[in-house]
Amino acid sequence: MTRAFRTAAVIGAGTIGLSWATLFAAHGLTVRVSDPRPDLAEAVDEALAACAPHLAARGLDVTGLAGRVHLAADVTEAVRDADVVQENGPERAGFKKDLFAALAREAPAHALLLSSSSAIPSTAFTGELSDEDAARVLIGHPFNPPHLVPLVEVVPGERTGEDAVLDAVDFYTSVGRTPVVERKEIPGFVGNRLQNALSREAAYLVQEGVVTPEDLDKVVINSLGLRWATVGPFLGAHLGGGPGGYRHLVEHIGRSMQRTGAGLGTPSHDKEQDKEQEEAQERLIEAVEKAYGSSTYSELTGTRDRRQLAVLAALDSADKEEN
Repeated sequence: MTRAFRTAAVIGAGTIGLSWATLFAAHGLTVRVSDPRPDLAEAVDEALAACAPHLAARGLDVTGLAGRVHLAADVTEAVRDADVVQENGPERAGFKKDLFAALAREAPAHALLLSSSSAIPSTAFTGELSDEDAARVLIGHPFNPPHLVPLVEVVPGERTGEDAVLDAVDFYTSVGRTPVVERKEIPGFVGNRLQNALSREAAYLVQEGVVTPEDLDKVVINSLGLRWATVGPFLGAHLGGGPGGYRHLVEHIGRSMQRTGAGLGTPSHDKEQDKEQEEAQERLIEAVEKAYGSSTYSELTGTRDRRQLAVLAALDSADKEEN
């Protein structure tokens, strides 16, 4: 690591921000959290209690976790001594523009300024910053919940310095994440674009009556999800070509797969809405609610997180056997 990270500011204490705060604290950082929500203290306590068992299961010492997380009265107090700032505000370029102007002004000159933005590239909200300040701003986009899901998409803006990119990779690696640097800004970045592509076709298949929401989830869990959790799309395709690899796959079934791709559908919520499309969209929503509405949000996320922990543990075990 090229530099030390001791203090982190977490700006925005929604689901993502609270998960970040817990992760950072579990890795020994002093964390200051800022959010105008009136229940901030209760939200932080609940998040620490909920996330600590997950982190312990991943081998981290969560003793004294709460003592490393502090509430800040405002953004200025949160970033005053920060080595790194993780912003988790609303997904609005205008909001982020004003907030990052304040962060650049109030945070120490050495502090990395990172955004959890899900779709907006940093160039969209750093145009009025000086070159020196813009050089330390970049995207650090996690997948929910970031204390559990390893990926962080590190996306530099047009004026982000290469040192800041390297520092961001070092920082996220130091807190147990898997950073991937994306060298071209594109709305939605990589992970969400892939997710949205699959989600659109999933919605279309349910709307067309091909499959129910529950059975579509079973299809993914018992095929693509299982495969991609271990090897990803490209290595999976390379192996799908047998000894001839990806070239064999493309040359022998590529055209038929392209014909399938050309026939992918467009769900009603991606079209200009008319009454019939609105009704189709409502039927889709009701189908999903029927499938999963009998369980509470906490029950569903608990199941999700236990399963994700089990996958991570299995991957760790497989990696150890290979090494």
